[in-house]
Amino acid sequence: MEKVTLTIDGRSVTVPKDYTVLKAAKELNINIPTLCYLPDINQIGACRMCLVEVKGARSLQASCTLPVAEGMEVKTNTPLLRQTRKTILELILSDHNRECTTCVRSNNCELQSMARQFGIKDIYFKTKLSPSKVDDLSPSIVRDQSKCILCRRCIAVCHEVQGVGVIQATMRGFHTTVEPAFGLSLNEVACINCGQCIQACPVGALKEKDDTEKVWQALADPDKHVVVQTAPAVRIALGEEFGLPPGSIVTGKMVSALRLLGFDRVFDTDFAADLTIMEEGTELINRIQKGGKLPLLTSCSPGWIKFLETYYPDMIDNLSTCKSPQQMMGAVIKTYYAQKAGVDPKQIYSVSIMPCTAKKYECERPEMNSSGYQDVDAVLTTRELAQMIRQAGIDFVSLEEGTFDSPLGESTGAAVIFGATGGVMEAALRTVAEVLTGKEAENIEYHAVRGVEGIKEAGIQIGDLHLKAAVAHGTGNARKLLDRIRSGEANYHFIEIMACHGGCATGGGQPIRTATEKMSTDFRKVRGQALYKADGQLKFRKSHDNPEIKKIYEDFLGAPNSPKAHELLHTHYSKRDLYPIIVNAIYIPLINVNKHRNK
Repeated sequence: MEKVTLTIDGRSVTVPKDYTVLKAAKELNINIPTLCYLPDINQIGACRMCLVEVKGARSLQASCTLPVAEGMEVKTNTPLLRQTRKTILELILSDHNRECTTCVRSNNCELQSMARQFGIKDIYFKTKLSPSKVDDLSPSIVRDQSKCILCRRCIAVCHEVQGVGVIQATMRGFHTTVEPAFGLSLNEVACINCGQCIQACPVGALKEKDDTEKVWQALADPDKHVVVQTAPAVRIALGEEFGLPPGSIVTGKMVSALRLLGFDRVFDTDFAADLTIMEEGTELINRIQKGGKLPLLTSCSPGWIKFLETYYPDMIDNLSTCKSPQQMMGAVIKTYYAQKAGVDPKQIYSVSIMPCTAKKYECERPEMNSSGYQDVDAVLTTRELAQMIRQAGIDFVSLEEGTFDSPLGESTGAAVIFGATGGVMEAALRTVAEVLTGKEAENIEYHAVRGVEGIKEAGIQIGDLHLKAAVAHGTGNARKLLDRIRSGEANYHFIEIMACHGGCATGGGQPIRTATEKMSTDFRKVRGQALYKADGQLKFRKSHDNPEIKKIYEDFLGAPNSPKAHELLHTHYSKRDLYPIIVNAIYIPLINVNKHRNK
């Protein structure tokens, strides 16, 4: 790549020609302030906080969109720039809900941090605040318009990364808002509940639906037997909420914290991930051997499921019928565990800790009650669990290492890598390869499906079968892959898709990192590497080797894909209308208006 040399604040730097001034400054550890900028996603120069002075330019320039040039001379810290940035901040804050102490993003808000950085103590622009509009109809996401700063980062993620595009900028000038078309709720459009908009938001305009109070009430109810399960990706991100480095594995501390919170049993969703491999792996083998619908598409990610039901309903038959590990665990808790523990399922309150906001939506799906009860009663994100730990006054960092409860606490390395993109594929291959060949595999690590490339392809030789596999993460990449399959351009046996870019490790419910932090650290890689490290530390690394999995089939389920297993662990999916509420919200009122006019 051709390179250029420029000067920033009197220091010379040589960078690739396709760099922006903002990125070049980062090479010198010069941090130019930004609000609308999101690395590789949103570079539109809208907020104007990243303005710089360029020798020879007639006006200040937005560094996030300004390409570097040979011999360019840039200044990032002058009296004019400091005053300009301060004025811009004051203007933004003049129309911002500044109730910071009650905001979920207090002390982790990019606008708040910047106001401190520039020493803003008063707002000199006195305006009437825009009307507050809170959309809390979604089971997953709450949108508070009074806190929106119009940075458009959420729009960029929804459109460009996820390929969903249900939010946009509407109106103009002072009346501009960011919301779904026609002012509809997120619950009334084709939102997939992934929560990546929350991860992108620099302030508290977007947040998850808070279910902590429901869980606190359940824990305080003496008539309830409250159990909890924890997803694989939570254990490598929760520590960040308490100041530990990204990728810290805090499994034992997490278990201890959950016990201190008062849960009666602490189980590992990884057990159900192993169960998923047994069911989904058997389903794949059956489809290959018996001429079933291929490619088989994984069904672990509820955001991805909703995406396919909405945008690719013609491929629903390709989906695995397996429930997600969360829902499998919920069904098993209220049947198998209830029987073994002698607890009435009516008394069981089942909580899951997930890296994903779409899991809140998933647990409320009407299909998820095969046990005769709602499989999972409440879902908390990683952030919500951290909130409860802080509320309880628990010193998380100093906690001793705890262990999961039996019989649903034993798991394998194959299960823990579910949290990384490509992990479900690799976990399945570890079992499918040995089942098909009847031999123990010499190598169980499939590096071809690892990594953070948007779409990964691999050809794997398993006995006489050359299995064609693909992995996609982020529904925007899923769209590209599915379009290739639709057109006949690509052909596979097995495909893993996760709704979030980076997989569950960077799900919508994980700790939120600032745009500046994302410029220097790829959290997808760091957290993913931690999951593979955890995999290597476990005694068992293949799902079919899990002794507790063997036992549940012997004592309760019978065999993978048995009638009992299908009853509890499998489900079905249905076509969704793209914008079902528009008919009711717009068309019908127009009919009523016309009737009134005719009178």
